[in-house]
Amino acid sequence: MNKNKKGVGVKMVKVGIVGATGYVGAELLRLLSRHPQAEITYVVSESYQGQKISDLFPHLHNLHNLICQKLDLQALADNTEVVFLALPHGVSMNIAAYLLKKGKKVIDLGADFRLDNLAVYEKWYGQHTQEQLFTQAVYGLCELNREKIKKADLVGNPGCYPTTVLLGLAPLLKKKMIETGNIIIDSKSGVSGAGRGLNIGTHFAECNETLKAYNVGKHRHKPEMEQELSKLAEEKVQITFTPHLIPLTRGMLSTIYVKLEKGISLAEVYQAYADFYAQEYFVRLSSFGKLPETRYVARSNFCDLGLAGDEENGNLIIVSAIDNLIKGAAGQAVQNMNIIFNWEEKTGLDCPAVFP
Repeated sequence: MNKNKKGVGVKMVKVGIVGATGYVGAELLRLLSRHPQAEITYVVSESYQGQKISDLFPHLHNLHNLICQKLDLQALADNTEVVFLALPHGVSMNIAAYLLKKGKKVIDLGADFRLDNLAVYEKWYGQHTQEQLFTQAVYGLCELNREKIKKADLVGNPGCYPTTVLLGLAPLLKKKMIETGNIIIDSKSGVSGAGRGLNIGTHFAECNETLKAYNVGKHRHKPEMEQELSKLAEEKVQITFTPHLIPLTRGMLSTIYVKLEKGISLAEVYQAYADFYAQEYFVRLSSFGKLPETRYVARSNFCDLGLAGDEENGNLIIVSAIDNLIKGAAGQAVQNMNIIFNWEEKTGLDCPAVFP
């Protein structure tokens, strides 16, 4: 039993973070630093090797004993029980394979284990060297795959856009209430979604006071969404998806346009959502016609859903809002860890949004 400031007589799980100094890594550090059953024991950041976390992130002054390490796989495995990989696509796969052989739990926040099909992965991302792990990996959208996650050693944490879209559409597809051939998704993301690396498109002067669509028709989250939407619908689903960059630090909002099957009323739709998410703490359904805003989920692990529509024409509009760095990344990863270790799912995540 580990007795420390987080609790006396509480069994602590040793946690590692690889890629600890990006935006998502920093959120993992923040969330895990207040988790009563997680002890951060190993952090990797080769860019800041040897530097204290508290010097890099003064808001995390309580982590003054944590020092960034270079990637040493044996040391990482020796000092952890579960490892979060907050890395670009293509970088996690070999690290994950090593850790799994050492009996560790792995939660990958990149794209390496989100897709089921090697050909699809390689079309969108390039070569994959660990195809044998595809059947082992569980897609980590907590509200939809909870039972599989409980038994998982390897979790592919969902992308931020897919989280908004899948939670937004799941009740309709499961109950076959909409036409699946003409789903249109208009999504908007804050600039932190592009990561912390230098990119001229995310310089302040380039993205402030403007709004732009990007990667239209070729965004890498599209095959992930179509894969999971097709599972929900039990038939092939194709979508029209357009992402936008907005001058906001964090936050994501997806507006989804669908056509109801004939005879389906808006009241039936609302009840379907209310029933589907009745037991889901982190999914909040607004009253009909009241739509979410990103500020109501900022710095929280909640996904807010709102519905509006035109019953006469059979059109339905779903609005889904999350914090892209939390429910869209680090918070969902911690939620996955809680499920794996059979802890209360909201442990370390039960905090409201910050307002204003």
